[in-house]
Amino acid sequence: MWDKLALILLIIGGINWGLVGIFQFDLVAWLFGGTDAIISRAIYIIVAISAIWCITLLFRSSEKLVEATDS
Repeated sequence: MWDKLALILLIIGGINWGLVGIFQFDLVAWLFGGTDAIISRAIYIIVAISAIWCITLLFRSSEKLVEATDS
């Protein structure tokens, strides 16, 4: 469950960075009141934590990874 949630958040963060890189448009900042808004910063932090969590996916055996994503 945590792996899937982290991957979803990481995908959302990646799409947001893509928008920033291509169009110079930060969707999170736009939706939640700017980059300095508390909620925007919280979302950035949660996405960063999910990216750190996903680093562990690189070091797991493929069997454990299949078991974790099947449930």
